[in-house]
Amino acid sequence: MSLRPPITIMAAIMALPDPPILVISDRHQARRALIEVAAAVFAAGGRWFSLREKDLPAVDRRRLLAALVALGQRYGATVTAHEDIEAVVAAGAAGVHLPATGDPAAARARLPRALIGVSAHSPAEAAAGLRAGADYVTVSPVFVTQSKPGYGPAIGPAGLARAVAAAAGPVVALGGITAANAGFCRQAGAAGLAVMGEVMRAAEPGAVFAALRDAFGEAASPPG
Repeated sequence: MSLRPPITIMAAIMALPDPPILVISDRHQARRALIEVAAAVFAAGGRWFSLREKDLPAVDRRRLLAALVALGQRYGATVTAHEDIEAVVAAGAAGVHLPATGDPAAARARLPRALIGVSAHSPAEAAAGLRAGADYVTVSPVFVTQSKPGYGPAIGPAGLARAVAAAAGPVVALGGITAANAGFCRQAGAAGLAVMGEVMRAAEPGAVFAALRDAFGEAASPPG
């Protein structure tokens, strides 16, 4: 049974930033400071950025998240954080992304008006995350990813399509997403994309984001 009032799939999708492309931070891969990467993405039209940096000391993570939130406000962008609900509350961020073992209902109790996402790695996990109250789930890895070598196996577009079919809500494709394969994710029914290394490793993060956005937007949606 859902822990949230029933909503339509379209309503849930409309709650996500437009376009629904989530850029996830990783300062270890980034060629520029994270605040500069975010600024480049926002300037290119990106409107969704999540601070992941789990190994940063809490005080530093909170400070960086606050700076990202302030930057995002200039662009009308949604800035969230991975796992750290206390930092989200302190910085006034727009939401939190939880691991597959996270509890969306508990997060909702702390953040009643926030955007809440959950990681999933199978159709069953995707369906469970949405039933538990998440606004969206990321499903990964869709393709082999340089960010997490050996992580997988990659589920491919067919596995992504199965997750979309099983989940009553927005599924965001994650893992090895590039401009060359982003269209396959939309054809599989993904509501959006999540990217990390492809943008973080780029000398021009804004240009890479724009290429991903265009490739996803120009692909044909699945029939029906």
